[in-house]
Amino acid sequence: MKILLTIHHELDPNLGAPGVTWRIGQEYKKLGHEVSYFSFDDLPKFLPSIVKAILFPEFVAYKVAALVNKNEVDILDASTGGAWLWAKLSQLFPKKKGAKVMPLIVARSHGLEHTVHFQLLEEVRLGNMKLSWKYPLYHGGFHLWEVANSLRLANLVLLLNDYDLDYSVNQLKVDRDRAHVVKNGTLDTLLNLPAPEVLNDGIIRIAHIGSYIPRKGIHYSVPALNSLLNSFPQVEVSFLGTMTPREKVIADFDPAVVNRIKVIPTHQNSELPKLLTGHLIHLFPSLSEGFGLAVVEAMACGLVGLFQSLLPFQALQKLLPTNLTR
Repeated sequence: MKILLTIHHELDPNLGAPGVTWRIGQEYKKLGHEVSYFSFDDLPKFLPSIVKAILFPEFVAYKVAALVNKNEVDILDASTGGAWLWAKLSQLFPKKKGAKVMPLIVARSHGLEHTVHFQLLEEVRLGNMKLSWKYPLYHGGFHLWEVANSLRLANLVLLLNDYDLDYSVNQLKVDRDRAHVVKNGTLDTLLNLPAPEVLNDGIIRIAHIGSYIPRKGIHYSVPALNSLLNSFPQVEVSFLGTMTPREKVIADFDPAVVNRIKVIPTHQNSELPKLLTGHLIHLFPSLSEGFGLAVVEAMACGLVGLFQSLLPFQALQKLLPTNLTR
């Protein structure tokens, strides 16, 4: 089969949703299918990111129409919000004998946008964050409509957890027979790893894997880590894949502890075992996730996970060795 995978991001194999999309395509190729990708990388370079996001469904529709005319696409596997326009337009095409065969449309969620939206609104209500006045115009408004329509119009809907499935069916009116929960996998290079190396240097290392943004719960984790670093000089923290420079990260911490904070803005997934050498704890305070890839990756590297949205200092203390002194 000829499969087109689309993702409304740059197609970076080492990032969350783009990386999953890229790996799905690689697995299809192993099965003998023809795979192509369509992402922000295929849009005009001069367009700002927000413009690319808004216009992406139009670009997808144009791309798919061209492929249909050449009989070069059997399946359109699109991240949520990307294929709604094509799905609507394809309904207008004649169904007469000899007409072009329309591709099967798959709506693939990497974490339902509505779930993220409501969690962000709750954080605003609690006074933990502020949203830009622009937020309701697209991400908190029109884009939610796009996502809902892409799910309702798809032939097959793939979601990452039961909550997203229930919300899609009960609130967004997605046909239950077309909606399914699937699980993200992990890289072959992270499977069957040897036992993690133990560094007998008395240092307790904590890793945070993911972008350094409010949705990842940094307004909960930073105060807890600040307290921990100030209380225990044997503790160090590594932020991996922040997508932001070290200066921005350490600006949120007490200057007295920043020498024990490592920040690596970008990395290859295959480098994780080496980067996590000597770490004991994986901190995952994300506010909302479809399926946290970082959790699986850290577990594969032998780390203990701490997953809480509301992250008190005491919760971190409980994971430290009882003989750790001030």
